[in-house]
Amino acid sequence: MRYADDCNIYVRSEKAGRRVMESLTRFIERRLKLQINAEKSAVARPWERSFLGFTVRNDRAFRRCISAKAITRFKDRVRDLIKTIGLFRTKAKNVVALSKKLVEEHAGEVPRTREALEALPGVGRKTANVVLNIAFGEPTIAVDTHIFRVGNRTGMATGKTPFEVETKLNEVVPPKYRLHAHHWLILHGRYVCVARRPLCERCVIADLCKWPGKTVVVGAT
Repeated sequence: MRYADDCNIYVRSEKAGRRVMESLTRFIERRLKLQINAEKSAVARPWERSFLGFTVRNDRAFRRCISAKAITRFKDRVRDLIKTIGLFRTKAKNVVALSKKLVEEHAGEVPRTREALEALPGVGRKTANVVLNIAFGEPTIAVDTHIFRVGNRTGMATGKTPFEVETKLNEVVPPKYRLHAHHWLILHGRYVCVARRPLCERCVIADLCKWPGKTVVVGAT
């Protein structure tokens, strides 16, 4: 066993990481009926809309702006096309700016290196990880607020910054699960291990969780 330097929380081995991934995989496939490649489907089923609402609601945006060059031409309308999401004004500004940079520096193509992605306006490490994972099939883990909470709360990957959590997740999540790990962890944090009152009674990894505030007591398996 290893312990976090400052909080005495059990940090799991790769074996425990594998158990977490296996449990979450079975839960999501059985209960939520979510397939990782659902966003590639031409017709979205009702349950896909609840998880992939942005993709479904803004499909018209992607039909109209099918290339970086097209987005630069439609720059006055980008804001209206994405106004259903948070911080849409800032995001619209960044989308237009990065599209212009893609055209000028990358021949209109999305680069597949982290350095080039993070050099684009509005793109940080998390977004770069998402693009590398979804667009190019690389086993990166994008740490958002849900994954940050799940990692720290369960003790699977503790850290004071998203990068620290990402680093520890890469240590404990077995290679064969890394491609889809962030999808499963995000969904677990969004619907079960929620911020205000986690639904520990519904958690399929409650026996692995070492959070002191856990609302159910489960014997280790």
